[in-house]
Amino acid sequence: MYPEELTTPMKNQLVEAGFKSLESTDAVDAAINNEGTTLCVINSVCGCAAGTMRPGVILSTKHNKLPDSMVTVFAGVDGDAVAQARKYTLPYPPSSPSIALFKDGTLVHFIERHHIEGRSAEMIAENLAMAFDEYC
Repeated sequence: MYPEELTTPMKNQLVEAGFKSLESTDAVDAAINNEGTTLCVINSVCGCAAGTMRPGVILSTKHNKLPDSMVTVFAGVDGDAVAQARKYTLPYPPSSPSIALFKDGTLVHFIERHHIEGRSAEMIAENLAMAFDEYC
């Protein structure tokens, strides 16, 4: 587990952009198993999360079409919540950071770490905007 004083600012970047931080399995189940669309970000302390993933996700929230809800769990911090979120992203292997879009509880779009590394924030935001246009 990472120290709270290290991760709180990283978590707050998404919370301040309108994401709800989930810290329990019940909260994850309630967020994903509902009607409509849910964007779930598995946050991380790694450089690609800081450099492009969080900025790209935040940039995507400026798009004209958005998911009904936006939530986040933090790898290395919210262990049970992350494990529960990863159950919903199967058959993809665990990946931190990663971004999942659900529609009516079904995974419809997933961005794994290897699709984040080496990509710009703008590329990530564009990828999400296309998914929002299709599913939201």
